[in-house]
Amino acid sequence: MRAAGILMHISSLPSPYGIGTMGRAAREFVDFLKKAGQTYWQILPVGPTSYGDSPYQSFSTFAGNPYFIDLDLLEEDGLLEKSDYAALASGADPESVDYGRLYTERYPVLRKAVSRLLAKDGAEVRAFEAEPDSFWLDDYATFMALKDAHDGASWQTWEKPVRFREREAMAAVRRRCADDIAFWKGVQYLFHRQWTALKAYANENGIRIIGDVPIYVSADSVDVWASPKEFQLDENLLPTGVAGCPPDYFSADGQLWGNPLFDWENMRRNGYAWWIRRMKHVTSIYDVVRIDHFRGFAGYYDIPAGDRTARNGRWRKGPGIAFFREVEKQLGDVDLIAEDLGLLDDDVRKLLAETGYPGMKVLQFAFDTEDGGGYLPHDHERHSVAYVGTHDNDTAAGWFRSETAAAQNRACTYLGLHETEGISWGMMRGVWGSPADTAIVTAQDLLGLGSAARMNQPSTTGGNWKWRVREGALSDTLAARLASAMRVFGRLPAEKSGKTEKGTE
Repeated sequence: MRAAGILMHISSLPSPYGIGTMGRAAREFVDFLKKAGQTYWQILPVGPTSYGDSPYQSFSTFAGNPYFIDLDLLEEDGLLEKSDYAALASGADPESVDYGRLYTERYPVLRKAVSRLLAKDGAEVRAFEAEPDSFWLDDYATFMALKDAHDGASWQTWEKPVRFREREAMAAVRRRCADDIAFWKGVQYLFHRQWTALKAYANENGIRIIGDVPIYVSADSVDVWASPKEFQLDENLLPTGVAGCPPDYFSADGQLWGNPLFDWENMRRNGYAWWIRRMKHVTSIYDVVRIDHFRGFAGYYDIPAGDRTARNGRWRKGPGIAFFREVEKQLGDVDLIAEDLGLLDDDVRKLLAETGYPGMKVLQFAFDTEDGGGYLPHDHERHSVAYVGTHDNDTAAGWFRSETAAAQNRACTYLGLHETEGISWGMMRGVWGSPADTAIVTAQDLLGLGSAARMNQPSTTGGNWKWRVREGALSDTLAARLASAMRVFGRLPAEKSGKTEKGTE
């Protein structure tokens, strides 16, 4: 079935309180998607962000981001008074997230809400804690309470008994930090309650949510602290090697991400139990899961810990198809997308073919060379997902302005770009017309925005993950224009296209 969707993270939704949430604006975006004839809403990872504010560097691979909890919904539930949070709207930039301000102002409000929650619905919170899928909750809440007690310092700097999770030390922590642990559990209950309601609303309106699972986890995370044997660590629980990418045409030093590497051999011996729990979790909260850095499962780049560049790294063999067969064995037929971008080799292509997952085709990559490198729409496989660009790319308009004259000419010739239609819509037309079953465009391109609206510039710090859409920008007029394009390119949902199951009018 041909279908389409829009990529926009929850943080980018409009709200008066500094960041997008799971409240009214999220439901209005679902309504927009439905009117516009879309099938998918693609988002970035929803975990709690750590230093650098990246959704791909989280304190937990299982927890939800507290900033996404909608305060107006908490007021409706009787957990907040309007006066508790009205001041947060003062001075908030409607087009940019101020993470520093959120960090200092949001948690005192959430503490008020959780205090009332525990007094009012303590039994519901305890029931949430007791659910089998909440196996991660106690470790996460304890980890966050300890971070607060250590003024946010990395767990690798904590006192040794706590760093190594010695039994007596952990028992003392749970007694000493009981109130903080209860707070962090309450926050996750609120996130879970609002997320479940939002996803149900989306699904009821025919919208499926594409989530994102980063292959790696942050070094300063509960995942590494609570499960050190799953990672390549030394006797002091410090990484022996870290993740990244080798030097290439774009970067002489390569990319040094700094994430600890998995101990794939140990994982193989225990049936990939940690990863199975992770995949079970993400496939339960999303309808479709995009696996970030898929090539890392075929082979991963190992950079010696302590190096300041990625120059001295070397490739090592990943778990390969055995891992994905175990996922299928344990979870059944799950809906996955492989982010097969970057440096690809025959091993990656073979693994993608063996899994049968759809890969990604990014139109912005198609005009660097004469042959398009397989990214030109006429080269797209049907079983793939076509994009103009992802969260890591510039907007279409920004990309075009920064490209070489040769690339611009190739794009104009191939796509028939012209000023009346605009660069963004001309490029979106290119992916909508692709043979790919699914086509995803960003909200920024839908609005024709330039580089100032870019979500992320890889290998840079500061200034990323901040973009927000203005209230009212996603109008009914825009939805109608988009729905018309979906009809032209055969991407309307079946009930809107008027087609029967046999494809006739």
